Amino acid sequence: MVKKVVFGYGGVLVGVIIAALGVSYFLVPAKIAAGGVSGLATVAYYLTRLPVGVTMLLLNIPLFLLSWRIIGPVFGAKTLFGTIAMSVFVDLFNQFAVPLTTDLLLAAIYGGVLSGIGLGIAFRSGGSTGGTDMAAQLVARFFPTSVGQALLIVDGFVIILAGIAFGLELAMYALIAVFIATKTVDVVQEGQSYAKACLIISDDPEPIGERIMERLERGVTMLDGRGMYTKYEKQILLAIVSRMEIATVKAIVAELDQKAFVIIYDGHEVLGEGFTGL
Repeated sequence: MVKKVVFGYGGVLVGVIIAALGVSYFLVPAKIAAGGVSGLATVAYYLTRLPVGVTMLLLNIPLFLLSWRIIGPVFGAKTLFGTIAMSVFVDLFNQFAVPLTTDLLLAAIYGGVLSGIGLGIAFRSGGSTGGTDMAAQLVARFFPTSVGQALLIVDGFVIILAGIAFGLELAMYALIAVFIATKTVDVVQEGQSYAKACLIISDDPEPIGERIMERLERGVTMLDGRGMYTKYEKQILLAIVSRMEIATVKAIVAELDQKAFVIIYDGHEVLGEGFTGL
């Protein structure tokens, strides 16, 4: 139990540090208000010179109270930790931050990637770095959308404000940064699609399944199905294979049943024997 708690808070801390690096070294110096509370704080910083971290902390208080009430005290405790740590590290890094590039596109790309990695790690650890990250978690909890998509929706309002404060061009760069960050969050949350799931519908599925197990040494599951048009009962094969094995699967199906119907789609975070351990 203690180990789990330590790893949980440790993961949030690592995520906070990575995200703070992206904000302090790439986004704030370039005036890229890439959504969220950090984006609002960036706008406030250039208008009032109030430290970014301090503004973030002040804006985060209402969202933190809401997440504590709805999601629960465990998430809320980690979020409180992440919120305070994010504010501290952003202001700490800002004391020493020297712009690493004057290219706005590079700043948007690297700022977005680092922010997305940090947020994804914090989310996977059961916490958040504060801000609209909490709002995105709340949206994703109650609606059929990914955390990254929820972030994109919530951050749109901030980008509009950035456009008013800094001009249309910088708002466009902010949109790029937000898009990259949301995609990176989803990759960190769900994992890269290193595995492929194959659904095979055939009138004679057993030889296909046996050949896949024999040649690829992969497990195959037979599912019961029923055609809506024909009303005929059919067996459907489900096999999880690597990307390099897709060509072999298609060759096996083509050899044994050229009338078969094959669906191949990405499998995110495939856990278990033959893949990543649980």
